[in-house]
Amino acid sequence: MQVLYEDNHILAVNKRAGEIVQADKTRDIPPSGMVADYLREKYSKPGNVFVGVVHRLDRPVSGVVLFARTSKALVRLNETFRSRENIRKTYWAIVYGRPREPEMLLEHWIQKNERQNKSYVVRPDAKGAQQARLYYRTMVCGLNYTLLEVTLLTGRHHQIRCQLAAIGCPIRGDLKYGARRSNPDAGISLHARQISFVHPVSKENITIVAPVPDNDSLWQSLAGQMIGEQNL
Repeated sequence: MQVLYEDNHILAVNKRAGEIVQADKTRDIPPSGMVADYLREKYSKPGNVFVGVVHRLDRPVSGVVLFARTSKALVRLNETFRSRENIRKTYWAIVYGRPREPEMLLEHWIQKNERQNKSYVVRPDAKGAQQARLYYRTMVCGLNYTLLEVTLLTGRHHQIRCQLAAIGCPIRGDLKYGARRSNPDAGISLHARQISFVHPVSKENITIVAPVPDNDSLWQSLAGQMIGEQNL
């Protein structure tokens, strides 16, 4: 587990693709459990350790995940994420092909299919349709893949995966949304690169950046062209 930021109220880690954020029926150890073990050992705390889950990433997605270390921080961060005020989330995605426009605001109406655990682009008047908005810009174009930076403007189910697939650029490894083959680690090439927010207690502006996966040569190659090997 890679700790990206830590103070008395919050802690952020870099989640690997395939890890779950919270415990589920698989009984796999989630990052929240790893964080609790880390805090228990580091500060020699017996018994239970408070770790509040602030937000989630899909299991196949990697990147920064934020946790609260106190109940006060959890309540305030939950409100920040609910209102979407004073918070900015940026993702990097490796997609097949190349978007028609190098940068663009994407606006769709999407509908979640609970049984399939998948979202679809639908007409605005479709039952359960929700508006989905994101902004992408092209960072690096490779022979077969393109590295995009995506800024979320709304928070819908599988929004980035669904919207990029809708413009003919499914995310590498994302079989559910049209990728041709899976990734070796069974994850998808979507990475929660950065989160910026106002600290729930100190009120300082905080920005946390997650290095791209170090076990994937394509991530290293494309991201390396953008930011330099020393900053991966």
